[in-house]
Amino acid sequence: MNKPPNETGLTLKDRMESFCREVLDKGILFPEAMDQFERCFIAEVLRRNNGNIVRTAAVLGIHRNTLSKKLRAWRA
Repeated sequence: MNKPPNETGLTLKDRMESFCREVLDKGILFPEAMDQFERCFIAEVLRRNNGNIVRTAAVLGIHRNTLSKKLRAWRA
């Protein structure tokens, strides 16, 4: 699953390892890092599906009610 290098010459694995080092250096704990990753990931899938929750949930492999619940909680 490690794709070939991108325009920076780094593989996804290289970029993820660098990102993890940066997060740890900033003192960000695992739960906060995972929360932010989840929000970012879901937001990007939503954008790619033009805000369609049913398609987004299918791409994410979660039930649409689970996705809706997460979105409501983030808006609160």
